[in-house]
Amino acid sequence: MTVGVWVLGDQLWQAQAAIAAQAAPSDNCKILLVESTAWSQRRPYHYQKLVLVWSAMRHFAAELQAKGWTVVYCRGETFGAELNSMIEAEGITELQVMEPSDRPFRQAIENLKLPCPLTWIPNNHFLWSRSEFSAWADPYKQLRMENFYRAGRKRFGILMEGDQPLGGKWNFDKQNRKPPKTGLEPPEPLWFEPDEMTQSVMADIREEDLPGFGEMEPFRWAVTRTQALAVLEDFVTVRLKTFGPFQDAMVTGEDTMWHALLSPYINLGLLQPLEVVKAVEKAFYEDQAGDQALDLASVEGFIRQVMGWREYMQGLYHYFDGDYSQKNWFDHQQPLPQFFWDGETEMNCLNQSIGQTLRTGYAHHIQRLMILANFALIAGLNPQETESWFHSAFIDAYDWVMQTNVIGMGLFADGGLLASKPYAASANYINKMSDYCKGCAYQPKEKLGEKACPFNYFYWDFLARHRDRLKSQGRMNLILSQLDRMDPELLGQMRSQAESWYQAHSPVKD
Repeated sequence: MTVGVWVLGDQLWQAQAAIAAQAAPSDNCKILLVESTAWSQRRPYHYQKLVLVWSAMRHFAAELQAKGWTVVYCRGETFGAELNSMIEAEGITELQVMEPSDRPFRQAIENLKLPCPLTWIPNNHFLWSRSEFSAWADPYKQLRMENFYRAGRKRFGILMEGDQPLGGKWNFDKQNRKPPKTGLEPPEPLWFEPDEMTQSVMADIREEDLPGFGEMEPFRWAVTRTQALAVLEDFVTVRLKTFGPFQDAMVTGEDTMWHALLSPYINLGLLQPLEVVKAVEKAFYEDQAGDQALDLASVEGFIRQVMGWREYMQGLYHYFDGDYSQKNWFDHQQPLPQFFWDGETEMNCLNQSIGQTLRTGYAHHIQRLMILANFALIAGLNPQETESWFHSAFIDAYDWVMQTNVIGMGLFADGGLLASKPYAASANYINKMSDYCKGCAYQPKEKLGEKACPFNYFYWDFLARHRDRLKSQGRMNLILSQLDRMDPELLGQMRSQAESWYQAHSPVKD
């Protein structure tokens, strides 16, 4: 009997469940990895995402071979054709696969016509298994991340004093919302030059002329666990101290600020969430005796992103029904403007955020939520088109990440299953938390006219269009009272200007 272990492109960890189930390398076990060009063309993925995944896969295969595993690596058009050839050539009698994080990929595997039985191994890339998350969620009538986060802190004993949170508070978010100021000098992130293996991936993509999004070079992401661990160490020792206060700030020319840049590596399996959380917690405790002690607000804020939001998004993705991806509570149907694909817009905040994404495949969480998703929400863009763009554009994007983050948190298209209110904002928020408005053709305080920021008239048009629905959301009552007091003529003019904008911006991308 020969077992084939198919390692998927986002399961690159030597202790992942399907490999761990084999106990040790042997002649009766073959590790299979497959690059499918057809799968890569399901949407126009960012070129740097393609390079990252395929280069990390090739490096991982080499690491497994160095550990004594027999590895069979293929690149071809479809998974099915390559797998069938590998199974027959290697005499494989059973194919084992760790459960994919993404629903569509599991369905695609189940639809394959394989010449041997398929065995699923439970996924161990997250802190909470799917059954554990369901057991936590089932008793609640309304799910909220804060409750889940506190349960996680207690369960794993992170930043705890007995059964109470360290510092007497679970959440220091209010201390982590400082707007940018002059003189900020964020450190350069730790980048890497592409090695020969990475360059071969880039050459393959060029030779095959694969369609994609954004720019392939310069490519500077980590592609091995060793490099990813170095990025983690750099974050802990260099960037973490000042991460918290300005984690929501946006500054022209500063693509990364103090952000960790770890999500691509955690999502690939090169890093594990608990080791990242514990590395940050360990640094906090070790630094307390020194002159440069880490701030608890920064440490807690980062840990909340990993063991709070990340785990919560994955848990909800599998907890909700499969039709979650089609939610459209506001019935928004406007198509994506062309500038989402080329960045060519006079709205500087969008120009900066999309331009940065085109160059690097990266934008931090506030750029994604309060610039890109906020615009899509108040402008009434179709949720499914918007989610698909996010999935195409970002280097850390997967179905489980984007469904909940975009459909639920960013666009409130699920009607409040995930978030307690829509994250809608006018230009005032962007002007406060960034320097983008200073270099813009539009004025952040203007609501009407040629110089009026579209975020302003779209914001009030959004509130007016959906007032009846929004009044059921308790946290919206204050802003709706402002809407009710607004001069009807002014509101009507803003709504007309919003309609004129739609007519002037016809999309091209299918």
